[in-house]
Amino acid sequence: MAKEVSGLLKLQVRGGAANPSPPVGPALGAKGVNIMEFCKQFNARTQDKAGKVLPVVITVYTDKSFDFVIKTPPAAVQLMEAAKLKKGSPESNKKKVGSVTWEQVRAIADDKMQDLNCFTPESAMKMIAGTARSMGLTVKGTAPWA
Repeated sequence: MAKEVSGLLKLQVRGGAANPSPPVGPALGAKGVNIMEFCKQFNARTQDKAGKVLPVVITVYTDKSFDFVIKTPPAAVQLMEAAKLKKGSPESNKKKVGSVTWEQVRAIADDKMQDLNCFTPESAMKMIAGTARSMGLTVKGTAPWA
């Protein structure tokens, strides 16, 4: 028989660096989850992605046990890495702060394909390119489908 779900938690935690301090501790403590057990399991599963921001969806059951799914890093974080920036533009429509190529956009779209709500690589690339534009990045070259 399936366990009864008591709640879902969505957090963004750096890979290999989960600890009981905020935001992890208070969020899990409020649901009655063993915080240290989550931190140990999360750090063990993400030691190869150390330092990257990883969204995690934690399913908490009524018996205080839990499961969690680790997603791919956010598109904005991957775009900043590709453009070698610390942060995006404060006025993305007026001030451009960097650029990425369509090849970099394709690589990010291929990586995030399972987390995006689209069916084709081209639509995933359009979503990533839109994120880039809203961050003040320009996408160099011509679109592969144009």
